[in-house]
Amino acid sequence: MNKQGTIVRWDAERGFGFVRSPGAQAEVFFHIRDFRGGSAAPAEGLEVRFEEIHVGGKGPRAMAVSPLDYVDPRRPPPREAPRRRDGSRRPPPPPHVAIEMRTMALLVPAFIALLVWAAWTQRLPVPVVLAAPLVSVLAFYLYWRDKFAAQRHAWRTPEAVLHAASLAGGWPGAWLAQRLLRHKSAKESFRQVYWGTVALHWALLALFLYSAPAR
Repeated sequence: MNKQGTIVRWDAERGFGFVRSPGAQAEVFFHIRDFRGGSAAPAEGLEVRFEEIHVGGKGPRAMAVSPLDYVDPRRPPPREAPRRRDGSRRPPPPPHVAIEMRTMALLVPAFIALLVWAAWTQRLPVPVVLAAPLVSVLAFYLYWRDKFAAQRHAWRTPEAVLHAASLAGGWPGAWLAQRLLRHKSAKESFRQVYWGTVALHWALLALFLYSAPAR
């Protein structure tokens, strides 16, 4: 159990002392070998943090005793969260964001290469391939319009329309809008349907290209 307290007794010759937490009735024993303070030495009145353990019937004992401002050099310093424009700390992104970024880093280049190959082999008309980026632009616009409407309590874009734009091939723009606009990115049910549209779009595209003869 991690606690904070003050060293109330210290015997430098014998190398042990006692620490007491605020509101605690009993003093907790600690030995010099359990003190972590760098160049600082234990002294009465020093405020410390410690881990209280219970061994057998000998009463509580303090381990890993260290001053409140002591930083263990064996532990790397915690990474500071990036600051916002107003100076406040930005919370770390959820774990799924890194996974999605790695996934998109693979899917988007593969999607572009597949469209170029489909146009080269004439499995898809060139105008259709050139229109693919426009679908992503449209999807991004729909997300932006929906967030704009949500902030002003206006008419919202139905989620079915957003998913239809992703299914039609605008899933890269939809994902970019989720990340840049911070819109629909925290709603788990929406994200699940979105990734379902991505998988379905890839499946339908692969099926069409497999069945379409090269010209």
